[in-house]
Amino acid sequence: MEKRVWGSTGVAVPVIGQGTWQMEEDDPESAIRALRAGLDLGLTHLDTAEFYGQGRVEEHIVSKAIAGRRDEVFLVSKVMPSNATEKGTLTACERSLKRLRTDRLDCYLLHWPGSHPLEGTVRAFERLVKEGKVRSWGVSNFDVDELEEVLAIAGPGRIACNQVLYHLEERAIEHAVIPWCEQQGVAVVAYSPFGSGNFPGPKSPGGQVLEAIADAHGVTPRQVALRFLVRRPSLFAIPKASREAHVHDNAAAAALSLSAEELRRIDEAFPLGPEPASLPVI
Repeated sequence: MEKRVWGSTGVAVPVIGQGTWQMEEDDPESAIRALRAGLDLGLTHLDTAEFYGQGRVEEHIVSKAIAGRRDEVFLVSKVMPSNATEKGTLTACERSLKRLRTDRLDCYLLHWPGSHPLEGTVRAFERLVKEGKVRSWGVSNFDVDELEEVLAIAGPGRIACNQVLYHLEERAIEHAVIPWCEQQGVAVVAYSPFGSGNFPGPKSPGGQVLEAIADAHGVTPRQVALRFLVRRPSLFAIPKASREAHVHDNAAAAALSLSAEELRRIDEAFPLGPEPASLPVI
């Protein structure tokens, strides 16, 4: 499994990981098997959040998937903005650690911008780092203006990652977010890389391009799409897969090599579009 350096931390993290959003809606035993199969395949970057199922995903799925294997896993969780005061962030982290049955997170994120002052959130993150409960911290769903605010508070080299919506038909982060993150040494993590159920159909113009490239490589269109989305050194992706077959497909995408011409065809089939007024989220 290909690994890349996680922001400015120096830690090597798999380019393809495993997301767990909405996994509370899946059969828990199947989801646990899928996550553990992913760990076997090198998908050891595992992302979750207190928001997912109101803690149920952390407690009843992720904790069981990583049981006995914690040292293999790059474990990420998130604090909800409503909890992200200085004290609230510390308390939320303790709750997540308890649910996950671990003593540390490899990265802890503010799930989206909220109303509490970022100074308090950052102080809590830095305290958690000093206490060894968090190895690094970052944000999610932050646009450039919001990233600039965090940078001004924390200083260079502290924001490890920005987790954002990114798929073939939603490439808004390429306008400003990715360039900013690359300039500041911040990892960019794509969530919902398959479009949350809206993956291009095989008869659509873009879908036909994906099908043709996939056929040439003997892979699936989803594998082609996933590889395109991590084509730059700053990019990671965390597709959700609650079935083992999908996990195997996701893992195989990391080994796929797309030519410059194939990348160009995909780029043309799914045009970037104008820069939006605000960062898209789901």
